[in-house]
Amino acid sequence: MNSLSRRSFLNKAGFAGIALTPGTGFAGSASMIPSGGERGPAGADPDRFATARCVCEWAYVSGKAHPDPFNELQLDVVFADPQGTEHKVPAFWAGDQVWRIRYSPATPGRYTYETVCSDTSNPDLHGRQGVLDVSPYSGDNALRKHGPVRVASDHIHFEHQDGTPFFWLGDTWWMGLCHRLRWPEDFQALAADRVNKGFTVVQIVAGLYPDMPAFDPRGANEAGFPWEKDYSRINPRYFDMADVRIQELAERGIAPCVVGCWGYFLKFMGAAKLKQHWRYIVARWGAYPVFWCLAGEGTMPYYLSDTKDRDVAMQKTGWTEIGRYVRSIDPYRHPVTIHPPLSARDTLEDPSVLDFDMLQTGHSGGKSYSKTLDTVTGDLSRSPRMPVLVGEVNYEGILDGSRQDVQRFVFWASILSGAGGHTYGGNGIWQVNTAKQPYGPSPHGGCWGGPPWDVAARLPGSEHLGIAKRFLSRYPWWRLEPHPEWTDPRWSKDNYELPYAAGIPGELRIVFVPVIFTHFKIRDLEPGVRYKAAFFDPRTAEDHPIGEVAGDTQGQWEAPLLPTFEQWVLVMEKA
Repeated sequence: MNSLSRRSFLNKAGFAGIALTPGTGFAGSASMIPSGGERGPAGADPDRFATARCVCEWAYVSGKAHPDPFNELQLDVVFADPQGTEHKVPAFWAGDQVWRIRYSPATPGRYTYETVCSDTSNPDLHGRQGVLDVSPYSGDNALRKHGPVRVASDHIHFEHQDGTPFFWLGDTWWMGLCHRLRWPEDFQALAADRVNKGFTVVQIVAGLYPDMPAFDPRGANEAGFPWEKDYSRINPRYFDMADVRIQELAERGIAPCVVGCWGYFLKFMGAAKLKQHWRYIVARWGAYPVFWCLAGEGTMPYYLSDTKDRDVAMQKTGWTEIGRYVRSIDPYRHPVTIHPPLSARDTLEDPSVLDFDMLQTGHSGGKSYSKTLDTVTGDLSRSPRMPVLVGEVNYEGILDGSRQDVQRFVFWASILSGAGGHTYGGNGIWQVNTAKQPYGPSPHGGCWGGPPWDVAARLPGSEHLGIAKRFLSRYPWWRLEPHPEWTDPRWSKDNYELPYAAGIPGELRIVFVPVIFTHFKIRDLEPGVRYKAAFFDPRTAEDHPIGEVAGDTQGQWEAPLLPTFEQWVLVMEKA
């Protein structure tokens, strides 16, 4: 059964126990052990087959009954790759007495594996040995062809496993695993729209949401909530329905940025339960090409808390501890961050727990520009060095503002100032408004409003950021370096709405020009180098050629008047 069949099966089966053989691609390619327990010699599994960089999956069924298997047992599978390097992969409880393992082998070849169970007396779960033969991948999905994403060696950008640069253009679907974004029609429609526009990442919360009380009906999916109401154990059926959504993103070439929960759940559940939660997430989704975001607004107390100062300190300590735990159990070493009140590195006691720095810089339109640019440029100069990107700013339409001009500004200004990527958000999408069911009030009583998600998906800002990414993809964007000194006038802390410049000396210059009614100059042009110049329309993707240009004796060139009194991008390529 391939991945699409699996999703159809889940729709029709009403989320009962799954007994299927995954197909190829991200959904898997190795056969599972049927519930009857078919095996080879004692302690040996049948030979299995998989494809490199694709998810294979199978199940183990315990003949020994455990009253509370989720809390009583822990199952891992230790894989040895063709070079003999071992990877300890957590398995997840799938309900009843069934445990499932998902694994994504990095390279072709013959792997061996052995199960390790906390109940060493259980022969169905402990000491099972087998062979996994892995063939090369030959498709065109970038996340499989080039491998999952990691931090590049420059500690500024991201790249695939094989070194191919990865452009983070994120979208924000915080509540995208709930039933209000219906499966399959709504989820697939939004995913297709984002793929067509060029998005590569979706931020999505694993069921423990912001802006609502715990166990609010708005947060359930078709199978209920991710945990039982007393947090006694996980609900595997919830994650069955979440699985098909995560798989959908991965199969379309979008890397999920999985947010474990909103930060204040640490007070609700405690560190021990949230470690169980994160182990379950790693076991379910670690085999996919994901990013890990430990929590949303990690140090923000619950809205109605009467011990907020104490909660902030507790959450900062607790999420640092949980971050170390997640890094210790993830065999794939997916990049880790935390969504912050301002800067991820200041949300934990030890920033070395993080692989990249995520920012949240406000929702006040132009008034957020200063905080955004000051934090981007400031955090890029801090140690340890890591990619810096905005994870939340100025959702389009929020507070009845932050329209497409604001979306363009924060993207271009951030990227040309050295950000390692950028994340968009549409008000109405993050909370999944629908025409029949607007999201409604937050616990504090206020309501963020916004249109239905399908109307918000058509707001022009998302298209304009896709245009920006396609434009930058013409060039070796990962080699761009900020050069604000290349323009006169230039942005500064006295005026953020002046030109931003970045480029590759002697090869390429890109300048984002906010609305200016007079000429501006390009400075420090290299002697003897001629450039082919053009204005690029960041709204329509149209090029307006200027011709070949060069610097005067002072290395300056005065650009012509902008085609219109709107935002433009000037590009100068070595002729």
